[in-house]
Amino acid sequence: MPKSTFFNLSEEKKKRIFDAAVQEFSTRRFSEASISQIVKNAGIPKGSFYQYFADKEDIYLYMVEKVSQDIHEIIGAFNPDASFFENIMQRAEGTIKVGKMRPEYTKIGALTVIDNSEFILQLLRASNKKYIEIIERDKQRGLIKMEIDSEVVIKLIYIFVFNEYLYSGFDETRYLKKVESAVQIIKEGIAIHQD
Repeated sequence: MPKSTFFNLSEEKKKRIFDAAVQEFSTRRFSEASISQIVKNAGIPKGSFYQYFADKEDIYLYMVEKVSQDIHEIIGAFNPDASFFENIMQRAEGTIKVGKMRPEYTKIGALTVIDNSEFILQLLRASNKKYIEIIERDKQRGLIKMEIDSEVVIKLIYIFVFNEYLYSGFDETRYLKKVESAVQIIKEGIAIHQD
């Protein structure tokens, strides 16, 4: 997280740095993003960057925290009692809302799916933890088979939700139908069970 010197900056300068980070991380994967480009876009000297942040990971974590706060304000909280599948549909609807208001946020999310840096993989594991807990809870509730690998289900859904958003050309109706179809396939499976 930022050093204390960052919090002493004016709100305008903090916003400029945040916006520069969003611009960079919404156009390049974390592993390809450049501190030099962030400082250029923010209009600050590179030396100043290191007075505010330790490294690229540090500014990314700060940006993700701020983005998460913004997203929470846009879509509100999820129903904690909703099933995993209901949560996925709520997330898909939330993705549309966020995409309309802050399209760069959905681009950041989509780029995390195709980044294989260890830093991003750790963030994704932490982020997926709450969904894994929901799947495990739903197993106990008898809604999901006990033998299902929760991590695999999360990866399938996560990749699909972001990729389909981009592939559907931001067509809200098509996107929600495709996500609903994917959820249905995961619920029912694709194999014909022979006796």
